[in-house]
Amino acid sequence: MSLIPIKTPAEIDKMRAAGRAAAIVLDRLTKLVAPGITTGEVDLAAADFMAELGCKSAFLGYHKFPGQTCISVNEEVVHGIGGPRRLAYGDIVKIDCGVVLDGWIGDTATTVACGVVDPETERLCTATKQILEGAIPFAVAGRRLGDLCNYIETEALRQKLGVVREFVGHGVGRKLHEEPQIPNYGRRGSGPKLKAGMTLAVEPMINLGGEGVRILEDKWTVVTTDGKPSAHFEHTILVTENEPEVLTCMPLIA
Repeated sequence: MSLIPIKTPAEIDKMRAAGRAAAIVLDRLTKLVAPGITTGEVDLAAADFMAELGCKSAFLGYHKFPGQTCISVNEEVVHGIGGPRRLAYGDIVKIDCGVVLDGWIGDTATTVACGVVDPETERLCTATKQILEGAIPFAVAGRRLGDLCNYIETEALRQKLGVVREFVGHGVGRKLHEEPQIPNYGRRGSGPKLKAGMTLAVEPMINLGGEGVRILEDKWTVVTTDGKPSAHFEHTILVTENEPEVLTCMPLIA
């Protein structure tokens, strides 16, 4: 397995700046979600917000991906492409935002309700967000990566939710995808030992129904095979000797 990059203090400062920028862009995009707006309009706004902050999309052109962000609605899990689809009241919208600032990447995602959603979908979104929050404390030096992965899987299954297995979290830094891969399932005590200076994109992708997914004809958009909704939350995390640092939290003043 390839070595997991360890960032220097100067590089971590660059990652902090990129993470802040990604968080600000994502926060602004979530405020646009409303019935009637198209996913394409949200994606175009992302380009404007990134330009304002002096960064650019980490996704546009990546393996020929055509969007500034990934926008996935309802049963779409990840990698949705912004277009003419108009959001409807009761939809859930996953926005995945990656930016490049000064050569470093911040990667973050959230799931937003368009109006009021049904109780089971709300339960899914709340649970997935809480699972991410509960996984973050495992990202400390000396722990095994499998401990974090196992926590996500265990919590999702405990709440009778499906864990997406074909798509995973990842290391992030100068490249969008670095070592290690971070699946949302695993065995406690397995995987590489975490070290201070590692930066990890942890991103639970959890389904209300089964774990099965498939890719649409656009060769990007991932959907649940049973048509039930999926939720997705992501933060870029810095591993430290003490408490992990979330690099993609919103700054106090944006």
